[in-house]
Amino acid sequence: MVAAGLVVGSGGNLSARVPGTDEFWVTAAGTWLDHLDRTSFTRVRVGDGSVVDDGVSPTTELALHVATYRVRPDVRAIVHLHPQTAILLDALGERIRLVSTDHVYYLREVVRTPFAAPGTPELAAIAARAAAGGADCVLLAHHGCSVLGTSVELAHKRACYLEEAARLTYAALAAGRLGTLAECPPQFRARLAAGTGSV
Repeated sequence: MVAAGLVVGSGGNLSARVPGTDEFWVTAAGTWLDHLDRTSFTRVRVGDGSVVDDGVSPTTELALHVATYRVRPDVRAIVHLHPQTAILLDALGERIRLVSTDHVYYLREVVRTPFAAPGTPELAAIAARAAAGGADCVLLAHHGCSVLGTSVELAHKRACYLEEAARLTYAALAAGRLGTLAECPPQFRARLAAGTGSV
């Protein structure tokens, strides 16, 4: 994620739910995502948000992870990142266009949210509310994104496709061609909804 430019320095955080339990592992405060080891994570209970492993302070965005897991029992992993192009487009008031079949297949939709300060209960509530309806890609205004998946790998893949879609959208905007940028045809979405679409 660092190599892909989806986060800089110690920004961003990751979590993964422990199957069959009320717990998840989340990165510690100040963790650099390109230097992860066992000491980079702490275990937390979804129910009350309490830290199981003493001695390691969880990310300041802990509330975001807890709130999202509560409303989405199907989610096994959350990546919270700061992809620059996606943030820029959102700040410009531009919707990210889903151009390729990969974008539609993996992202389905990108939900934009109003601004709330990082690390606050307000941000956690906004992110959870946006994901509650089934969205797996949530843009947090002037901040970053919260991307969900049934595995760490899927959440990471979705974050990569989110930024790829944002870069294509920005390229069209910079070329003065955003108005003529064709998105992935609606019949592909229809095939996905019918369970017959694949990439």
